[in-house]
Amino acid sequence: MSRDTPLLETFLDALWLEQGASDHTLAAYRRDLEAWSAQLEAAGDSLLAPQPETLPAWFEERRAAGYRLASNARLLSSLRRFYRWALIEGHIASDPLTEVRLPRVRPGLPNTLDEAEVERLLAAPDVATDLGVRDRAMLEVLYGCGLRVSELVGLTTDAVNLRQGVVRVRGKGDKDRLVPLGEEAVHWLTRYLRTARGGLMRDPARPALFPGRGDACMTRQAFWHRIKAHARAADIQRPLSPHTLRHAFATHLLNHGANLRVVQLLLGHSDLSTTQIYTHVAQARLEALHSAHHPRG
Repeated sequence: MSRDTPLLETFLDALWLEQGASDHTLAAYRRDLEAWSAQLEAAGDSLLAPQPETLPAWFEERRAAGYRLASNARLLSSLRRFYRWALIEGHIASDPLTEVRLPRVRPGLPNTLDEAEVERLLAAPDVATDLGVRDRAMLEVLYGCGLRVSELVGLTTDAVNLRQGVVRVRGKGDKDRLVPLGEEAVHWLTRYLRTARGGLMRDPARPALFPGRGDACMTRQAFWHRIKAHARAADIQRPLSPHTLRHAFATHLLNHGANLRVVQLLLGHSDLSTTQIYTHVAQARLEALHSAHHPRG
């Protein structure tokens, strides 16, 4: 155990209690802070009073080792939050990161799929099988609602209202939002619940909407494996990420004229600036279409 572990655990507990941070967020903070603490211990430095040159030197080491600028920016954000907390709680008299700066990071455009590729992916599962019907329903809900994969696999049966066509989603910070399902998602969910879910579970009374092993909710890793298998079957050549269909959902809505703030609400973003990246994706798509098809492109 590191000498700094008790203090870091106190900070993480405060983050959970005061901010409602998710397990995923807490795990990311823990990784960043433990790595920083280990770096300081190796240098004979102190967590609460690091030497001014220690962090910039570590960032340079990470850059030389191949870490991207965005990775260092995320790490710096974690450390800033920790030191702000330490200052408020009286553990330090001044913030040691006040003068630390990184070059501005331009947001990268997320990987997404065009509408034809999405249709191929959605049609890839073999719906003659219970597993295929389950996967088709999951893909339809993922794309139709723009969910995070963690939100999808965490759904329970009581979160879905097929009559009203909505699903209650628990997002980051344990905040709930209601998201419309759309006709296709309602159709495939109805078929899945009536014909396939019972055959996949030992105890259909268990709450997991999409069960994995042991009737518990499927893991993110298991569903990501299923997405990649269906993408190969659909001959999709683009690189995928677990958020690919979420990105496609947002981009396609904007391409068809949706209001940015509506997309923000549907995605569960607390900050509009997070949603604005999709306006760049939509603009890039329009420019590509203009270049390919306009006689003066």
